[in-house]
Amino acid sequence: MILRLFGERRRQSSPMSLILLSIVPYVLGLQVSPLVGRSSNLVKKNKKLDATVIETIESELESRQKRTVLTKSIKTPDPVPADGIAAAVACMESGRLFRYNLNSADESEVSKCEADLAAYTGHKYALGLNSCGTAIYLSLMCSGVQPGDQVLTNGFTFTAVPSAIVHAKCEPVYVEADDRFCVDLSDLDKKMASHPDAKYFIISHMRGKIADMDKVEEICDKHNVLLLEDCAHSLGVLYKGAHTGHHGKIASFSSQSYKMLNSGEGGFFCTDDDIAFAQAMAYAGAYEALADKHLCKPSEDALRLVMDGSIPNFSLRMHEATAAMLRPQIKTIDARRAQYNHRYYDVARRLNKLPRVTVPKQLDTVTIVGDSVQFFLDLDDFRQSKDQLDNIADAFLSQCADRGLPVERFGAKTNARNFKNWKYANQPLCGLPKTTDIIATAFDVRLPLLFEDEDIDAIVHIIDEALVDTFGDEKKK
Repeated sequence: MILRLFGERRRQSSPMSLILLSIVPYVLGLQVSPLVGRSSNLVKKNKKLDATVIETIESELESRQKRTVLTKSIKTPDPVPADGIAAAVACMESGRLFRYNLNSADESEVSKCEADLAAYTGHKYALGLNSCGTAIYLSLMCSGVQPGDQVLTNGFTFTAVPSAIVHAKCEPVYVEADDRFCVDLSDLDKKMASHPDAKYFIISHMRGKIADMDKVEEICDKHNVLLLEDCAHSLGVLYKGAHTGHHGKIASFSSQSYKMLNSGEGGFFCTDDDIAFAQAMAYAGAYEALADKHLCKPSEDALRLVMDGSIPNFSLRMHEATAAMLRPQIKTIDARRAQYNHRYYDVARRLNKLPRVTVPKQLDTVTIVGDSVQFFLDLDDFRQSKDQLDNIADAFLSQCADRGLPVERFGAKTNARNFKNWKYANQPLCGLPKTTDIIATAFDVRLPLLFEDEDIDAIVHIIDEALVDTFGDEKKK
């Protein structure tokens, strides 16, 4: 109506009309106008305008003035501690940036970082690599996969996991998710039964959500399937008081910027298996006698068996400066987990009071790392068609973004966690209806550690305001 009314006045050339015409697009939510503050007085002074138009504009201007706006970036990562910065600078000043360009394992930052991480997670061995995706790929290669093998994995995870399967020249077979964002155990059992040739399962602890790992292991044993763990999001997460990554033969951890360890890019291959670790070292590039420059070193028997020239060198090693900046961060994981969790549980409690919002709980046996919050919106009244559901979800996301908070929707057409976007591999024949339904109304927000309490408050207020502007002023729980 506003556009139509102003369209009729477009031929008028008074200064007041031109100002109002310039304001309308902003009032309609396209962006915030610098004229908003002084324009409301001008609107009131123009008595010739339609009263409905004036009332609508004044109401919107008042609403915008009251809006909560987040001024910090939601992508803010955990910083590198001063000790890590100093150690990385020392590496650069020495020029010895290649992990094997040191006299001994005791002098290598990568070697020491591997030992530190293995000590923290409780693994016998850890190998520093250029990414977690590389670690997942090597976990398959060191488990004996052959081109064309079927590999089971979560239907809800990040694209790096099925990409690693494709990298190993294997075929992903996707398993449904449950309403806690974990693998659906019933579907896992069915998929293993219906795919008897699939002898590998990479379970992805997406967003640090942990399934009942005892039951997962039981199902794998029942079908004689080898379990591997993608722990990119679960460093610091505990299952029954122990670190993740111990139910499977090999665990892959990440130090990408949005994880509990931040080196921009990086990853670790962790295992208790001597042969698998020796193989990973060979693939990563520990040629000739370079295995001696690892503090985490497998047995001589394993090395003699593996280091016979039959494994190609893919040069997947971690950089000395990368390890230097990571080592001090390992020491603070538990302390940062406590900070994250204190904040997370308060945010989850407040979000659960909002209309339509549900923050799913993890198992009581899990100690979480609450560096992000995932929630569902009850959109059952908008499921008449996919377009209707997408439109209302997009409207909510737009309201959040307009206030400076980019919220992610897992089921969005462009989201790299939506399996429908993994077009480099065959889509599941069943279409994963349960996972599709779950991610359609699932939303994701980071909770950066560097945010002040008022910034976290702003996130909750913005979600609340966005709900009101999208669905109306519905009753809170």
